[in-house]
Order: sequence, then structure tokens, then C-alpha cells
Amino acid sequence: MLRKHRLAAGFSQEQLGLESGVQRNFISLIETGQNKPTITTIFKLASALNLKPSKLLAETEKLTG
Repeated sequence: MLRKHRLAAGFSQEQLGLESGVQRNFISLIETGQNKPTITTIFKLASALNLKPSKLLAETEKLTG
């Protein structure tokens, strides 16, 4: 879910990290499903991607069941 939005925005993981204040390696862990983002992280990523946090939350909820 995050990778799709990041690529659509034309960001590398590093660029998204700089824009959101989230470390690049944490973004990688989220994208590979090895880590789950906190609500604060979802808000930061959504803001950087110019998305509503509710969109990322809904997609995260679908993945975690």
C-alpha cells in the first residue's frame, strides 16, 4: 500500500523519508510488511504523500485484518 502511493508520487524511500521525517529504513520495513506503522507515522507519511490519513489507515487495516 505505501509503496504504491510512494511510487505514484514519484518518491524514492529516501525522498519520502526526508519529506515525512520518517527514517528510510523504517519505510522499507513498512513496505515489506516487517513492521507496522504507528498512527503518528501514518499521519506523517500521508501528509508527505498529499493523501488523507484515513486512506492510508483504511488500507493498513485491510492488510492487518
